[in-house]
Amino acid sequence: MNALDAFEAARPRLTGLAYRLLGSWAEAEDVVQDAWFTWSAANDGEPGRSEIINPEAYLTTMVTRRALTALDSARVRREQYVGPWLPEPVDTRADPALGAERADDLSLATLLLLEKLTGPERAALVLREAFAYEYSRLAEVLDTTEAAARQLVSRGRRALEGQRRQAVDLEQRNRVLGAFVAAAQGGDLAALEAVLVGDAVAISDGGGLVSAARRPVHGAEQVARFVLGVLEKFGRGVRSIPVVANGEFAVLAVRDTADGVEPVALWALDVGDEGVRGVLIVRNPHKLARFAAAALSQTG
Repeated sequence: MNALDAFEAARPRLTGLAYRLLGSWAEAEDVVQDAWFTWSAANDGEPGRSEIINPEAYLTTMVTRRALTALDSARVRREQYVGPWLPEPVDTRADPALGAERADDLSLATLLLLEKLTGPERAALVLREAFAYEYSRLAEVLDTTEAAARQLVSRGRRALEGQRRQAVDLEQRNRVLGAFVAAAQGGDLAALEAVLVGDAVAISDGGGLVSAARRPVHGAEQVARFVLGVLEKFGRGVRSIPVVANGEFAVLAVRDTADGVEPVALWALDVGDEGVRGVLIVRNPHKLARFAAAALSQTG
């Protein structure tokens, strides 16, 4: 296998890894492309390539370290971000191969939780839980000892303890989703509040480019009122398209314009055993453009 074929074979997995570390598909692609330039230059004319026994392992290490450097810069920018920041959603029907064995670690809610971790903790947890890396391999990627790698994973898990949802039965999840959508579309405040857990939170990301709440909204009643208020304010002339964002059901709100179809918002729900724990609304047009390009083909 030549250098190009080896890289392209690993690209989906590498991009999926970088995306989980950065929460941005655009930034993940930049990291992987930068790794390609380095890989290509090092293998120009194939010198020394025979020394790399496992190209994918070598590339994973390269991408992980580049992503951690990019994450440091990204976090500085996010401190100056206008309003709450949410991960960039990905249409997983258009991009089904994100290079992971566990797609449930790809949800927007999970990626948002990972922001609480340090870069090394995040990398260790993602490689261990989403990509099933052994601790010895983790140590090589992160340039540390196996004991330190175990500690990074343990610290990451403790930091998220009690915040990550347990697996929800698909039938129950669909029932909760259906109840939420029906209540929201019907403007039924009591029914909407009933499907939300008591400490539910709503987060709206406009990036300072469009109107969005500047702070998260907490509590079932407040979230229910907020959701109905958003739909009343922005719902006129808007239609909803069911999509799959980050491996889960979501709703893409679009508006028909003279130039075509314009994405308005993507709604994703964090559903737990007891109901809806989080309502995540992505309104930043930069984060919707890439997702919408694939999803809008469903509008016909």
